Amino acid sequence: MSKEKINLNISGMTCVNCSNGIEKVVGKLKGLESSKVSFASNEGEFYINTEFLDKQSLINKIKKLGYGVEENLEALEKSKLKAYNELKRVFILSASIAVIMFYFMFFPLENVQVNQYMMFFLATVVQFYAGARFYNLAFKALKNKNYDMNVLVALGTSAAYFYSVFVVLFPSLFPEHLRFIYFDGAVVIITFILLGRLLEERSKAKATDFLKKLMDLAPLNATLICEDGSYKTILATQLKVGDKVLIKSGEKISTDAIIKKGSADIDTSMLTGESMPIYKTIGDEVIAGTLNTSGVIEVEVLKESKDTTLSKIVELLSTAQSKKLPISRFADKVANIFVPTVIVISIVTFLIWFFIIGDTMDAILASISVLIISCPCALGLATPIAIVSSVGKGAREGILIKNPEILELIKDIKYAVFDKTGTLTTGIISVKDALYEESFLDILASLETQSEHPISKAVVNFAKAKNLACDKIFTDIQIIAGQGISANFEDKKVLIGNLDFLEKNEVLLENKYLEFYNKSLEEGSGVILASFDKKCVAVFALADTIKEGAKELIANLKAKDITPILLTGDNKTTANSVAQKLGIEKVYAQVLPDEKYKVIMELQKEAKVMFVGDGINDSPSIKQADIGITLNSGSDITKDAGDIILINNELSAVLKSINLSIESMKIIKQNLFWAFIYNAAGIPLAAGLFYPILGVMLSPMYAGIAMSFSSVTVVLNSLRLKFKKI
Repeated sequence: MSKEKINLNISGMTCVNCSNGIEKVVGKLKGLESSKVSFASNEGEFYINTEFLDKQSLINKIKKLGYGVEENLEALEKSKLKAYNELKRVFILSASIAVIMFYFMFFPLENVQVNQYMMFFLATVVQFYAGARFYNLAFKALKNKNYDMNVLVALGTSAAYFYSVFVVLFPSLFPEHLRFIYFDGAVVIITFILLGRLLEERSKAKATDFLKKLMDLAPLNATLICEDGSYKTILATQLKVGDKVLIKSGEKISTDAIIKKGSADIDTSMLTGESMPIYKTIGDEVIAGTLNTSGVIEVEVLKESKDTTLSKIVELLSTAQSKKLPISRFADKVANIFVPTVIVISIVTFLIWFFIIGDTMDAILASISVLIISCPCALGLATPIAIVSSVGKGAREGILIKNPEILELIKDIKYAVFDKTGTLTTGIISVKDALYEESFLDILASLETQSEHPISKAVVNFAKAKNLACDKIFTDIQIIAGQGISANFEDKKVLIGNLDFLEKNEVLLENKYLEFYNKSLEEGSGVILASFDKKCVAVFALADTIKEGAKELIANLKAKDITPILLTGDNKTTANSVAQKLGIEKVYAQVLPDEKYKVIMELQKEAKVMFVGDGINDSPSIKQADIGITLNSGSDITKDAGDIILINNELSAVLKSINLSIESMKIIKQNLFWAFIYNAAGIPLAAGLFYPILGVMLSPMYAGIAMSFSSVTVVLNSLRLKFKKI
């Protein structure tokens, strides 16, 4: 069996039940393994068996349902904008007619019949022009045995409209006391539902603003440097790996590339949150979409536009917004079976009022009101709009949520497991302490400039911090892998390396150096020694600096009753030293990648586990953990495995992720509560259940207003996430 994943951009969906309907209908196609369609992001994710179903057949089926399939996000945005403008135009027309009708209601013409015909004409325009979308979608829904809110709107407004039409055109068919017209009610219902749809679309657009801004970051054009040295302006999407590109001051970087000539200050704030421009020179990598604030550079393309860091972030954000939480799938199922139930309630309401109470007019009004107020828009919107807002808020905070399903899991975390090097520590080696003869430090650091090893750089930086020149000249330089470096200086042998390296070369070590060496090892530091003319002259204690915010993060996790754990391949002494500084009690050291994986599995037997790491060796553990968090500085493999990527590499974002999850779930539960409450309270009120007791009934017009505002309430509540401090 050949399984293929297909992502489609679907336009024309007007409510959450449209996405449900697409899933339901295409789910019947032979060869479709699974489908997820998101109303919030207009994306569909399909897995097909290519032996029985191909991509084009799937697209044709979706188009047959009345929806569009766009080639890319840009085309989708254009389609959505066109649909939004059309919806806005139709709403303005409907609202204008509603105002005119209210005028004729309160200030009717002297001729009652002419006044009624005027109302009839205006209502007809709204019913069959502004309301045409509800009829079209209801017809498609019924055709595919999908009972959505459009069915309720079409039924409710049609009942009010056609009852009024018969009263106006055939008044003799009705007794005097039943000759009421409800054109205004049908018009107001359609108008308010259109308003609700307009606000929903606007809210979706606002919630995905960050995604659009990211898409706009990538420049359209690039200045290609031709082989003969001439310049040519081409589309950035046409750049190939290895092409040379000129980036002038004030221009955006065309694609992920490496600087081959020149230097510049690069503004990366939109992607990394770094407020100050970063100085980049020959050999440094630059990212697509970042801004060259000063200088002129020539770069060599490393990745095509579709593979850049920016394009991957856009793709991940878009995919994340299209995914559904388990709680969302539950709400979708409820919404889809809710409509047939409401239709039954509406029929029962009519029968009770007509046969038991004997009031035909109230029977009609009550059954129509039940249909209208029960539209499950708010229920369907409760989760997707919150997810979109949550993903957007996370992105603004430097948190890229690839898998929103983890939003439901974070609250249950018991263990937060951390890798050490590069995660809790900077991964940059520095000289923590040293014992040395000052007259030799410049010579030793000068020799270390001949090596690119991180330890060598640490010694050089240590010396330069003391304003030493580090410019001595050596002969017979030899770098011995895994041991150290040797050279001659003024006919004297200079050695820098581990203890074994010096002992092999018969170097004399005084007690003070040995004591310093042993003490440093006990404290968990790495140690190198140096000699001049077979006599030890320096010992350097090396340490991997703890990241800023690491200690505060561990303390905050403990305050949330989450147990922090250090899981590292480093030696026990170093691991325990770092853990002690951070306040971590539980440590697993000297573990291989497969052993890390097993530790995670063992912890999962007790509770939910979150793993934070950045190395390739961490990727199995990140994937296995209930929630995998990786740093943007990590490998591509690791980032692929993670559920969350910390774009700015700040550890404080781990806590922000947890807080964002908690706030998101609060919002979703509030949304579901309000959606259920509106329907739970509205249906009995619309059915006239309280009329015998309180004398209160809900007219179709007010039912439509209440239904629309239930959706507006859910949308506005979701957008609160944008302003939440996490």
